[in-house]
Amino acid sequence: MKRSETKPDKSLFVFEAYEDKEEAADTKRVKKPDSFWKGSFKRLMKNKGAMVSLVLLIIITVMSLLGPFMNDFHYVEQDVSRTHLPPLVHGLEWAGLDGTDAHGKDLYEQRNIQDQPSWLGTDEFGRDLWTRLWKGTQISLLIGVVAALLDLLIGVIYGSISGFYGGRLDDFMQRVLEILMGIPNLILIILLIIVLEPGISSIIIALAITGWVNMARIVRGQNLQLKGQEFIMASRSLGARNSRILWKHLIPNTLGPIIITVMFTIPTAIFFEAFLSFIGIGIQPPYASLGTLIEDGYQDMRYFSFKLIYPAILISVIMVSFNILGDGLRDALDPKMKK
Repeated sequence: MKRSETKPDKSLFVFEAYEDKEEAADTKRVKKPDSFWKGSFKRLMKNKGAMVSLVLLIIITVMSLLGPFMNDFHYVEQDVSRTHLPPLVHGLEWAGLDGTDAHGKDLYEQRNIQDQPSWLGTDEFGRDLWTRLWKGTQISLLIGVVAALLDLLIGVIYGSISGFYGGRLDDFMQRVLEILMGIPNLILIILLIIVLEPGISSIIIALAITGWVNMARIVRGQNLQLKGQEFIMASRSLGARNSRILWKHLIPNTLGPIIITVMFTIPTAIFFEAFLSFIGIGIQPPYASLGTLIEDGYQDMRYFSFKLIYPAILISVIMVSFNILGDGLRDALDPKMKK
C-alpha cells in the first residue's frame, strides 16, 4: 500500500523578508575557506618588505644569468691596456661614472680606447667588472642554492627517520647530531676544503656536510609533535605502512618550517663561500665569486674603491633580502597569524 502524502500547511511557517536585496544575496553566498597555502600566500602578499625582497632577489637572479652576456667582454678575459679603468656609463656622468680618475683625467682618451667602455670599470688585469660581478653573483647563488638543497635532502630524511621511529634509533641518531654540533662549522669546512682542494664542488660538499644538522633537528621536532595526532592514528588504523605515513602525511605537514629553514640556509651558505674566498681557500682565480671580488677590491680599496663597493653592496642586498623574505615566510606560514 502506498503511504498517503500530505502537503505541509504553509500557515504554520513564518517567512521573514530581508530588508534589502544585498542582504538576501549575502545569505545565498557561501564563502569557501581558503586553503592553508592560499591563505599563506595572501598573508605574504600583504608583507611589503617580503615582497620587495622577493622582487629584488628575482631581479638579481635574472641579472646574474643575463648580465655576463650584455657586453662583449668575458669574465676571465685579460687586457693589460685596460687595467684599472674607472667606471664609464654614458648619461650618468653626474654620478661620477664618467671614466675619469681622481685627478679628472679621462683615462679612455689617454689610452686611446675606442671599443666598448667598461660600465663598472676594470681590475688590475683589465678584466671587465660588470661581467665579473654578475658572473660572481651567479656562482655565489649557485653555491648557496645547491648547498641548501643538499641540506634539505639530508636533513629531512635524517630528521624524519629519527623523529618517526624514536626509541634507541632516535637516541643514537641524536648523539651523532650532538657530536657534529660540538665541532665548529668553520673549522670543519676549512679542513674539508683543504682535503678536497678549493673549488665550487668542494665548497658545496663542505657546506652540505655541516649544514644539514639544523634542518634535521627542526624536522625531527615537527615529526615528534605530529606522529601522535589523530590523522596519523586514523591512517594507521586503515593499514597504512610506515613509509606511506612518513612521506604522505608527516613530511608534507612540515613543509612550512622546512621552507623557512631553507630561506635562512641560502644566505648562510653564500656568506661562508664569500668568507672562504676572502681568506683565499674558496673560489680560485681567474674564476669569480662575490667573495673573490670583495677580496680583490679590499687589496686596492685605497686607490680603486669602486672595485670593493659594487660586490659589497650586492652581497649585502642579497643577504638582507633573503633574511627579510624568510621572516615574511615565517609569519605567513604560521597558522597563528591567520585572522
